[in-house]
Amino acid sequence: MTVLIAALVALAVCALLVGVYRWLWVRLVRDTTGPGGLPRRIGTALTIALPLLSVAALTAGRAGAPFWLQQTVSWPGYLWLAVLLYLTLTMLVAEPIRALLLRRLAHRTPSGATAGPPAEQSATGAGPAKAAAAAAATGTGTEPGAVLAADGAPAEPAIAEPATAAPGGGLTRRTFVARAVGGAAVAVAVGTVAGGTYGVLRGPSVRRVQVPLAKLPRAAHGFRIAVVSDVHLGPVLGRAHAQRIVDTVNRTQPDLIAIVGDLVDGSVPDLGPAAEPLRGLTARHGSFFVTGNHEYFSGAEQWVEHVRELGLTPLENARRALPHFDLAGVNDIQGEREGSGPDFRAALGDRDRTRAAVLLAHQPVVIHDAVKHGVDLQLSGHTHGGQLWPGEYLAELANPTVAGLERYGDTQLYVSRGAGAWGPPVRVGAPSDITVVELASYRA
Repeated sequence: MTVLIAALVALAVCALLVGVYRWLWVRLVRDTTGPGGLPRRIGTALTIALPLLSVAALTAGRAGAPFWLQQTVSWPGYLWLAVLLYLTLTMLVAEPIRALLLRRLAHRTPSGATAGPPAEQSATGAGPAKAAAAAAATGTGTEPGAVLAADGAPAEPAIAEPATAAPGGGLTRRTFVARAVGGAAVAVAVGTVAGGTYGVLRGPSVRRVQVPLAKLPRAAHGFRIAVVSDVHLGPVLGRAHAQRIVDTVNRTQPDLIAIVGDLVDGSVPDLGPAAEPLRGLTARHGSFFVTGNHEYFSGAEQWVEHVRELGLTPLENARRALPHFDLAGVNDIQGEREGSGPDFRAALGDRDRTRAAVLLAHQPVVIHDAVKHGVDLQLSGHTHGGQLWPGEYLAELANPTVAGLERYGDTQLYVSRGAGAWGPPVRVGAPSDITVVELASYRA
C-alpha cells in the first residue's frame, strides 16, 4: 500500500511538472515567437534540455557517474531548478497583469495590432484601403479591424495559434504583451537567482547569539562555540568554499567548533581534497563533528574516519566532559536504517545532571529526546532556514524550529541556517551563516 501511494504521488508530481513546463513554453516561447523560426526552435530545445540536465544533476551522484560528469551537469542542472521556481512564481503573478494589459489595449486598438512604421503602412496599406473603399461603395463592407487579403476580400482568421505579426508589419497586441510580460518575468527570475548565487559563493556571514544556561558556572561565562552546519561540499561547492568557511570560523577565535552534520554530498575519494582545508580549523577546546542525513547517502563510516584524520573529533552517540559542561553528540536519525541511529542513553544516560549539557544533533526533530535527557542546549542545522523562499513554510511542516533560538521546557534549541547550500547553490530569504553561540552564566 505504501508503495502504491508513493507511486501515485510521484505520478501526480510528474504530471504537475509537465503541466508547468507546457504552460511556461506557451507563455514564453509560443506566444512570443513566430512558428518555424529560429527563436521558436531554440526556446523549444531549451524547454526539453534544461529539465533533462536537472534530472541528471539530481541522479548522477547516486548512479555512480564519474565526478567530472557530476560537476559538468550539476551547475546548469541545479541552477535551472532555482530559475524554474522563481520563473513559475513570477509568471503566476504576471498572469493577471497580462490579462489586464490585453483588455486595456483591446479598447485602445480594436484592430488587435500595434501600428507599424508610418512609411511601411503607407506602402503596404494602399491596396487594402482602396479595396475597403470600393467595398463600402458597393455596400459590402468588412468588420472594423479585419485583415484583408491581397484581392481586398476578408482573409480567413488563423486557427492554429495567435499570429505574431500584424498586417501592417508591426506586432500583434498579444505578441507585444507576451514579450513584455515574459521578458520582465525572466529578468526577475534570473536576477533573483543571480543574487542568491552570489550570496552563497561569497561565503557565510557570522551571527552571534548569547544563550544563558542555568547550570553553567561563572568560570564558563562567555564560552564561544562556532556552529557550522550544512556545508554540503560536493560537485558544486568544493575546496574553495571549504577554505572560506575555515577562514571565517578562525577569525571568530572560538573556544570550540561544532560541525553539526551534512558536511558533504559524496564519497571520500571524490571529496577528500575538497574537505582538506578543515585541517586548518583551530579552537582551544578542539573541533567536533556529528553526522547528518547526507553523510549516510554516501557512507557515513568513511567520513567519520576521514574527519578524524583531519583533526576533528567525531561524537558518535558519545559525550566529552569539558572543564565546565558536558558536550554530547548523537548520530543522525538517517542512521537508523543502518542500525546506527541516535542513542541518547549512550550519549547522556549516565552523566551528572548537575552539570550543564550541550548536545550536537543534526536534525531539530530530536529536541523532545533532548528534553527527556536533561539537555540544556541543543545545536542543530538541517533546515537551511528554508534556503529558497518560500521554502521556510514547507520546512515548518517537518521541523519544530526552522532557524534561530527557541525554548522547549528547560531545553533551548538553536538551529543554524547552514554555511552552504544543497542542490542549487542559491539562497533567497535565508542567507548562509556561521553562528557563534556565546554561553552565559546567571552567576556572572
